[in-house]
Amino acid sequence: MEIHKRNRLQTLAIVILNYNGVKWFAEFLQGVIDHSPGSSVYVIDNASTDDSVNYLKHAFPSVNIIQNTKNMGYAGGYNEGLKYVSEDIYCLLNSDVEVTENWISPILSLFEKDADIAAIQPKILSHKDKKKFEFAGAGGGFIDNLGYPFCRGRIFFSLEEDQNQYNDTCEIFWATGACLFIRKEDFHVQGGFDSKFFAHMEEIDLCWRLKNAGKKIYYCGQSTVYHVGGGTLDTHDPHKTYLNFRNNLLMLIKNLPSDKLAGVILFRLILDGLAGIDFIFSGGWKYCRAVIRAHFSVYRLLPEYLKKRKAGTRNYFDKKYIVFQYFLKKRIKYTDLH
Repeated sequence: MEIHKRNRLQTLAIVILNYNGVKWFAEFLQGVIDHSPGSSVYVIDNASTDDSVNYLKHAFPSVNIIQNTKNMGYAGGYNEGLKYVSEDIYCLLNSDVEVTENWISPILSLFEKDADIAAIQPKILSHKDKKKFEFAGAGGGFIDNLGYPFCRGRIFFSLEEDQNQYNDTCEIFWATGACLFIRKEDFHVQGGFDSKFFAHMEEIDLCWRLKNAGKKIYYCGQSTVYHVGGGTLDTHDPHKTYLNFRNNLLMLIKNLPSDKLAGVILFRLILDGLAGIDFIFSGGWKYCRAVIRAHFSVYRLLPEYLKKRKAGTRNYFDKKYIVFQYFLKKRIKYTDLH
């Protein structure tokens, strides 16, 4: 007689990282709880100085609170807090995200169908204009041959309207950290996020490492959430510029194939310099200084990041030279790129 064992249903933890974001709890947390039946909800507090923890304890007693001893940013904060979350799948959810009914089941179904899928993101639309995609993730993330990240639905500063063009399910290069579903085992086997990144690009770096390990990253267009964006670090903060430029270069140094490394990094340093000059005229010296700071930080960290390189890293470039296609040829939609 054959005995067929039924696979155990995988457990899910919704894990929200917080730093002084009490206003977002008041706006969005009840919706997360209402639309996530059967899931545990955690808040990892990154040593907030506002009333976040007390507010959570009184307004949302069902939420599990994990308190970090200092603000470790997105990368370090999740690395530390997730040590205390035991569920099989994590959903790393920004506090400024509005979820929708039935946002979870299509994601979990994908995980059940393919054990090689390590991470999945839903469709990310703008909370400010719900007809448009949102900057962080949109319809799934990719990278070009110079290491510039972009998304279906968002190329640099141009956002597409949602006309159901990305309602599919497909493999992508990177999934957004604004709403990242990831298997616990895969997260920890890779050592989690690179804590030096603090914030920005850490999810792309992790996805690159997962793909090098033979895992898949997916987009699920049957699940939708709405993201405010800039909830923790303001869009116009020069420190955001600094982190974006620095972390992108560190990610490339860490993950590019050996035959591409020197050429791509040299080309990027030149393009970053041109961007810094443009900032002087369009945004002010503070953004140019942020680019300069980013480069000097990369020079200091170069020996450490060269040691982090591993054999077997590969290209996953979806399109070529999107910076030239976008700014010179005015190709502002994913479908326009070559």
